Amino acid sequence: MKRSFLTVCALITLLAVVAQAQTAPANGGRKKRVAVFDFDYATVRSNSAALFGSDVDIGKGISDLLVKYLVKDGTYSVIERKAMEKILAEQNFSNSDRANPNSAAKLGKLLGVDAIIVGSVTQFGNDNKNQNVGGAGGGLGRFGVGGFSHKESKAVVGLDARIVDIDTAEILGVAEGKGESKRSSTGLLGGGGGWSGFGGGNVDFGSSGFQNTIIGEAVKQAVEQMSTEVIADNSKLVTRTITVEGLVASVDGGIVLNVGSKNGVKVGDTLNVERVTREIKDPSTGKVIRRMTTPVGVVKVTDVDDGSSVCSVVSGSGFKIGDAVKTITQ
Repeated sequence: MKRSFLTVCALITLLAVVAQAQTAPANGGRKKRVAVFDFDYATVRSNSAALFGSDVDIGKGISDLLVKYLVKDGTYSVIERKAMEKILAEQNFSNSDRANPNSAAKLGKLLGVDAIIVGSVTQFGNDNKNQNVGGAGGGLGRFGVGGFSHKESKAVVGLDARIVDIDTAEILGVAEGKGESKRSSTGLLGGGGGWSGFGGGNVDFGSSGFQNTIIGEAVKQAVEQMSTEVIADNSKLVTRTITVEGLVASVDGGIVLNVGSKNGVKVGDTLNVERVTREIKDPSTGKVIRRMTTPVGVVKVTDVDDGSSVCSVVSGSGFKIGDAVKTITQ
């Protein structure tokens, strides 16, 4: 009996170890880092505007909800929106570039990610069985105005996403999402309970109030399905390793480095600071073959632009202009 009990305990322990190994990053290091760009919604813009009564950026709402699900799952490390928006503004990234893999891939390098996710909203509106609504939305076809009450309202949302390699702009994986919801005696924005509407051209697609509307239920279904497929494509991404080397350019009022986002530096990176104490040269050619260094300290990047970085001191003191900085960013 005792032997059987010990056997069972050993089996449980083994299964726990296996489960832990399966959830750990495959390379034994960090999670693969992705950036999710706002989805393009040009093809459904008129339907969306008719539904909400104004031009609401549903592409941003879809992107934010996808990020929420990816962060909750934990398979990927997802870049914060603030960091993205800063780079997008500096690079004049426009709405027309949202679904362009080549444009997004270039920005992906500045963000220091392994891959970027771009996508499009392909369907967004109603599919009502009773179309006798007095001509409102008559010219919009099957996916027309959604804010009117019908005997039975059916919301349909279609999404597609592409995972893009930032070095080659190659599409590494694709994901799709389709959501449908229907209800009687209410419009697509009905049934939201405490939903307080929207403001500033944005809708919080993750709010419980919106997700209780008919169109909100369809959005939730579509994004959940799409996020599952994005997560399943994790193995198709390659973890990038970037060696960053530079010099301290200024120590007045903060540590400034002569390397920036174009070199692979991003906010939050830590770099070792070393001082060259001796250079060893080849006696036949005079070429420096080795530099002997001593550690000075460690700094952490707090702000970055294309060609420079501002850092705070993590450890050490006495930093000087010309000190070498180096790290391996994975």
